[in-house]
Amino acid sequence: MSYFELKLNLITKTHKTAVVIIPPRSSWEPIQEIRKQHDQQIRRWMPHITLICPFRPPGQFQDLAHEFSQALAETKPFTITLQEFRLFDHGKEKYTLWLTPEPQEEIIRLQSLLQAVVPDCDEVSAFGSGFVPHLSVGQVKGQKRMQQLIGELQSRWQSMSFRVQEISLISRGDPPDDVFRVNEKVLMSFH
Repeated sequence: MSYFELKLNLITKTHKTAVVIIPPRSSWEPIQEIRKQHDQQIRRWMPHITLICPFRPPGQFQDLAHEFSQALAETKPFTITLQEFRLFDHGKEKYTLWLTPEPQEEIIRLQSLLQAVVPDCDEVSAFGSGFVPHLSVGQVKGQKRMQQLIGELQSRWQSMSFRVQEISLISRGDPPDDVFRVNEKVLMSFH
């Protein structure tokens, strides 16, 4: 990729698109029950694990879906389990609560393969800790409230597993049409 092509791609990244893993709709209910109470973004985002965000404009999705399909040619579907709640500490007693998808190694490998196709879309892996697979369920203020809430959620949570068989390329419009929708899906290899 030339410098000009790379610069053009940097300009065309947008927070209105992403590449994600979406759990099967049959597993949404317990996740959404938590999100209804604690997640300010429940209207905008479906339950998901972000792999790439920001991403490219929807006009590039069809070509990128084809490139992703080639990159994932040797990647077989795998099962993950959502069992444990964790948090990101944003400072000033602001936290994001999330479920940890285990085992993380397969998701990290998947994200790495996808990012190799769009190397400039590296924001989720640019943190000091690198890419951390997670399914966000809410935001909380105050350390005491966070500790209480994480304990309550963990004590009631029943571990769930699902098979990751595809990735989704999603996009949203401007308000009031700012709800993410699936535009393209890329299936993993079943060979």
